[in-house]
Amino acid sequence: MEPKPKNSHLKDIDVFIIKKTLLDQKEYFDKGRTMDVDFRVSQLKKLKRSIQVHHNDIIKALHRDLKKPPFESYTSEIAFLYKEIDLAIKKTARWARTKKPGTPLLFRPARSSIRSEPYGTTLIIGPWNYPFMLTLAPLVPALAAGNTAILKPSELASATSRIIKKIISETFDREYVSVFEGGADLSGFLLDQKFDYIFFTGGTRVGRIVMEAAAKHLTPLTLELGGKSPVIVDETADIKDAAQKIAWGKFFNAGQTCLAPDYLLVHEKQKEPLLKELKTIIHRFYGDKAKNSPDFARIINQEHFIRLKNLLKNGTPVIGGKFLQQELFIEPTILDAVSPEDPVMQEEIFGPILPILTWSEKEEVLKNIKNLPKPLALYIFSKKKKNQNWFLDRIQSGGVSINDTILHISNPELPFGGVGESGMGDYHGHYGFETFSHRRSIYHRTTRKDWLFRYPPYKIKVSWMKKLFG
Repeated sequence: MEPKPKNSHLKDIDVFIIKKTLLDQKEYFDKGRTMDVDFRVSQLKKLKRSIQVHHNDIIKALHRDLKKPPFESYTSEIAFLYKEIDLAIKKTARWARTKKPGTPLLFRPARSSIRSEPYGTTLIIGPWNYPFMLTLAPLVPALAAGNTAILKPSELASATSRIIKKIISETFDREYVSVFEGGADLSGFLLDQKFDYIFFTGGTRVGRIVMEAAAKHLTPLTLELGGKSPVIVDETADIKDAAQKIAWGKFFNAGQTCLAPDYLLVHEKQKEPLLKELKTIIHRFYGDKAKNSPDFARIINQEHFIRLKNLLKNGTPVIGGKFLQQELFIEPTILDAVSPEDPVMQEEIFGPILPILTWSEKEEVLKNIKNLPKPLALYIFSKKKKNQNWFLDRIQSGGVSINDTILHISNPELPFGGVGESGMGDYHGHYGFETFSHRRSIYHRTTRKDWLFRYPPYKIKVSWMKKLFG
């Protein structure tokens, strides 16, 4: 047996089972079982039925891990997944069809084609903030494209991890799809193995570790990371509309969303009206005491709570600011008097804290955003199309919502992914199918005719080539 990594807490039996499962999956793939499109579609249908059977168990697990309200659990974790599965069931056959591009006249008689083929054995590492959806959503295109998969859910969301394992083990053969539960030791060991594709969702720091591990085997990968997603509110924005959408996007899942608005850049004329409206909206959403609201989630664990509590020391809370450590509760908070150099403006917040900065000229917005890595999302609130386009043309981001927050992720016809430090690669719908597929070029030449000009001796052929191609 291959030795375990140094300082690993994995048991010998765990190492054996993981390596045996990976070998079995490679063998299963090599037999060609997953190449059949009808087989892929049938497996996606089985996955959906299993999720439906365990619907209530999933809701309970998410509440145990994050105190996530049932509405948020259903809409963002289960319904979202149904939509992805339904689209893949409907369109996998079309996505898998061989494409027939043109062939230049010079290379005829011949035909060209492009086949979308699965990579093989894939590794999917999920995060803790949307632990069900963000672990299983990549599995949908992985299976639609014809791959096998090993899933590693987040150990921080342990109840959800257990229900994922239950669903997968009841639904699929282990040599087709398997789940392994554990912490950093397990992730490290899995990343040391030779997979054909890796899909990681999580933070930038761990994303670098994943990319380094993939590089050792030259394994292609997708990184879905995060970053500081700015909200720009200009002088023409509808403040009541903006406040409602910003508060919803920020405080959904207690701010533990990779796409959550991370900081506000508000035109100086709009600051006070926006703060006033945000206070009204937050009260309407969560009542006098958000702690007692059944619609407000909790921080995942003590480590993240302490990190967020320290960020509250930056600036002045003008809305919220209270916390209760034993309940992992932090109020929906707006921070004023924040400096761009403060820690709260230098790291992704990932919690219910929203700093606010003001501007008078658009170039100030540009300077603030350009001083930070490219964000996963950009939010622009403006009635003026000229202003919308000005920001769009000058600020790079993974995706954009104009006069809304987060919802661009919900359209499966749009690719979702980051740029720069917010990630690489994208998925959802057809884009996910392409992510988990190798597009194989095929050139098929007839034997009846040949282009003899290409063969030696070349002699004066260079001059003829120059006449042909310039």
